[in-house]
Amino acid sequence: MSDTAPTKSKHFLETIIEEDLASNKHEGRVVTRFPPEPNGYLHVGHARSIWVNFGLAQQYGGVCNLRFDDTNPEKESQEFIDAIQEDVRWLGYEWNGDARYASSYFDKLYEWALHLIREGKAYVCELSAEQASEYRGWATKPGKDSPYRERSVEENLELFEKMRAGGFDEGAASLRAKIDMASPNMNLRDPILYRIRKVEHHQTGDKWCIYPSYDFAHGQEDAIEGVTHSICTLEFQSHRALYDWFVENLPVPARPTQYEMGRLNLNYTVTSKRKLKQLVDENHVAGWDDPRMPTISGMRRRGFTPNSLKSFCEMIPVSAKNNSDVDVAQLEKAIRDDLNEQAPRAMCVMNPLKVTVINIDEADSGLEMKAANHPNKPELGERVIPFSETLYIDKADFNEDNTLSRKKFKRLVSGEYVRLRSAYIIKSEEVIKDDAGEIIELKVSLVPGTVGENVEGVKPRGVIHWVSAENGVKATIRDYDRLFSDPNPDAGEGDFLAHINPNSLKEYEGVVEPALAAAKPEDSFQFEREGYFVADRFDHAADKLVFNKTIGLRDVWSGK
Repeated sequence: MSDTAPTKSKHFLETIIEEDLASNKHEGRVVTRFPPEPNGYLHVGHARSIWVNFGLAQQYGGVCNLRFDDTNPEKESQEFIDAIQEDVRWLGYEWNGDARYASSYFDKLYEWALHLIREGKAYVCELSAEQASEYRGWATKPGKDSPYRERSVEENLELFEKMRAGGFDEGAASLRAKIDMASPNMNLRDPILYRIRKVEHHQTGDKWCIYPSYDFAHGQEDAIEGVTHSICTLEFQSHRALYDWFVENLPVPARPTQYEMGRLNLNYTVTSKRKLKQLVDENHVAGWDDPRMPTISGMRRRGFTPNSLKSFCEMIPVSAKNNSDVDVAQLEKAIRDDLNEQAPRAMCVMNPLKVTVINIDEADSGLEMKAANHPNKPELGERVIPFSETLYIDKADFNEDNTLSRKKFKRLVSGEYVRLRSAYIIKSEEVIKDDAGEIIELKVSLVPGTVGENVEGVKPRGVIHWVSAENGVKATIRDYDRLFSDPNPDAGEGDFLAHINPNSLKEYEGVVEPALAAAKPEDSFQFEREGYFVADRFDHAADKLVFNKTIGLRDVWSGK
């Protein structure tokens, strides 16, 4: 068997680009673009698109443009523009030159609309939205021509100028391409080029009250920018004929080509921007960057890393024919694997139970234990963990029932031993309860000489974590889980909100070891036995520690 690792096969886009470079099709240039609409925050599907477009440009010595498809100002805002730019940079990419905008090309697009009118290939239509839908027909039924389709060039030029000047109400008129109302491709049935929207634009102000459609704008923007490989997802495959029609019928400076790849679909996840916006607007989550959201900013706040997202993208085939239906556990594995290598270890008690050591002496009181910051990376050094007479352990780590088998309960029970991580073996001696019968304190004895050592006749059930009550620091712990409990929350006709996981967020007032008082926002840790956590990007501060759970140590959904 060869010691050489198998070479990863190229996906179809890599093959296309390499063939184009070999034939000098684009004079050796590779220019891609990432064209988000600024009407929401980017989500995990966009992360994959970023990885493809920016990654291919990097791989082949090209460039990638960031271009905002801002043709629908009613739903767009500067907030979304700023968030998108921040997300792209956080993922580790930089776009070619300045960020671009569809709105920067509005003058040229208007000129090209006039060109189509003068060529007899576009007309102003005054059908209402309902009438236009009726005239369009169905997939199995040809459409019929608009009664306004044969207007003269002069009349169309006059009416289009009237549209631009605000002489029509919204919805009263549109500019349509004259293609083929009987085409089996619905996108070629005289598509809308311009519609009236009397709203101020975040980039152009009140200069325009008509705006180009996405289908009319994006191919021509690619041509203006000299994009060589215009990559989109499979749902735009039927739009390619229209993309090509515009390129062929306009005096564009270049002839870009559209390529489609399968999109990413994650189970237990909703990525529709409309539905993500609904979650935000109806306060089902705390904002677009809520750590339970599949947005890039939400995943960042949750503690996901750029490297883990790139690793996840590399797991998914880039297909020209099929969408990728992916188990979210694959994403979680990528996060877990990355953090396992990078995150320093620490101890956090989420549900503190007071423990008093009854036989501690002066030599032990104030003793400083030492623990590795990472079990496999000695170069990360050690940390000091103060030991004291009063400690905290997690409530779930004690049970009064000493008949529980060691196999089922490897923690502390009455009258038996357990090891404190990186410290002594202790024995439960007495249970203190309040008037309601709740356990409020344990009295324990330590076994001398057992820091890192075992002694004959003492067999601890297992190892548990702890924090000094005297030196530990209070912290808010946000225990996040999947937002939806159904693997297909968006399927069928039901309300996706009905599948929200009621336990997607639990909050605890815990205690962490004192070294974590120096943690900075976005610092990640493995809280031993609990999972991976990150200091909250916004809420964490020196005087108020807030840690978000990124992912558990294992996949509890599948039991792995």
